Amino acid sequence: MNIIVVGSGGREHAICWKLAESPLVEKIFVVPGNGGTAKESKCKNIDIASCDYIKDDGTSPYVQIAKHEECIMAVIGPEDPLSEGLADVFWAADIPCIGPKKAGAQLEASKDFAKSFMHKYGIACAASETFTDEAAAKEYVKKHGAPIVIKADGLAAGKGVTVAATVDDALAAITDIMDSGRVGDAGKKIVVEDYLEGIEISVLAAVSVTPESAKKDTARIIPFMPARDHKRLNDGAQGPNTGGMGAVCPLPDVTQKTMEQFKRTILTPTLKGLISEKFDYRGFIFFGVMLTKDGPELLEYNVRLGDPETQAVLPLMDFDFAAMCCSIINGSLDRFDFTWKKGFVVAPCIVSGGYPGKYEKGKPITIQKNLLEDSGAKIFIAGAQHDRRGSSSDPNTTGLITSGGRVLACSTYADTFETAWKKAYEAVSAVHFDKEFYRKDIGLPGAAESGKL
Repeated sequence: MNIIVVGSGGREHAICWKLAESPLVEKIFVVPGNGGTAKESKCKNIDIASCDYIKDDGTSPYVQIAKHEECIMAVIGPEDPLSEGLADVFWAADIPCIGPKKAGAQLEASKDFAKSFMHKYGIACAASETFTDEAAAKEYVKKHGAPIVIKADGLAAGKGVTVAATVDDALAAITDIMDSGRVGDAGKKIVVEDYLEGIEISVLAAVSVTPESAKKDTARIIPFMPARDHKRLNDGAQGPNTGGMGAVCPLPDVTQKTMEQFKRTILTPTLKGLISEKFDYRGFIFFGVMLTKDGPELLEYNVRLGDPETQAVLPLMDFDFAAMCCSIINGSLDRFDFTWKKGFVVAPCIVSGGYPGKYEKGKPITIQKNLLEDSGAKIFIAGAQHDRRGSSSDPNTTGLITSGGRVLACSTYADTFETAWKKAYEAVSAVHFDKEFYRKDIGLPGAAESGKL
């Protein structure tokens, strides 16, 4: 079968790589893709602006591409097109889609919607209040005290959450979100949330919920192995938040008892809520979880796979990813056999100097091929594209230049964490571009994101 994949990041590169492993898949058309998907087996990047067969007739260009390339499945990677209803558009065109329809995608698109959903269905989470009035929000913070968490309601590209250590910090965050316009319309409404203390984990999961599957008792959320993202820029979980500096999977500090409690207090009531709200939710969900002294509590939902967690989780899958997607769509996820490799993946990211602030683009990337081969790492490209200036005489040239803040991840699998970590950083040492930066402690003790101030 042919598949269309929407997106251009490291997550989408990992998805395409895993789909391409399947004997069920013939071709993958990535819109728009990146420099990594352009080189991946079975994959072809498509730029909408350069497509000469797309007509301006009101039909979605994604649908036109899918039909032109005879795609019988769509996979949507990022949150923005999901929140805008692209999954609905694909289904309306009779193209089955991995990704929730617009109604369910509001679990990520609106923090207020998500918190209301959590409270309605008894999901373990922090207490919160929602405000559209800046003065009222500030008055609440003054009475409540700190530490406290301030969240922009809408999608804000990872810039909408502030964990405020003091009341003054919280007040400044409210002004920044609601008054300065830094996050645009996403900040017209905010959620003020109690601060949770603990260690963060990420649980990605496959979801197959429709009104029909609910009637047949086949609606399911099947969690993947727990992973951990490292969001802070610097070693020791210091510095500003980023989109992610690296990920590890699985997590030795997450016990079976913890996962059973997560299922009981977060996953199962989430499934009940999706069913009760009559959502058509066929795709993935991401549970951002804080492990507190009282057990797991939900921080947030994402309605897609996490990035860079995907680059650490997918290499451990010992099953056909495309077949799993088919089971999500046709409602047979309850009968799908999930098997996992025994071992560990460490996936540090290399970013552009200056990230998550201002950074330069267009830096040529070289990779010492012998070092990369010895490490056994898989490079997942996030922010790099083909260098149109021509080839280089350097034998280690990749033909790629940087085009984003997070440039790539060096994802490495091994039987033990220690070996995976060593090999991952051998791969990192093989990659070079001007002003590159990376954390040196991904997965090590003290590197984890924690709710401690």
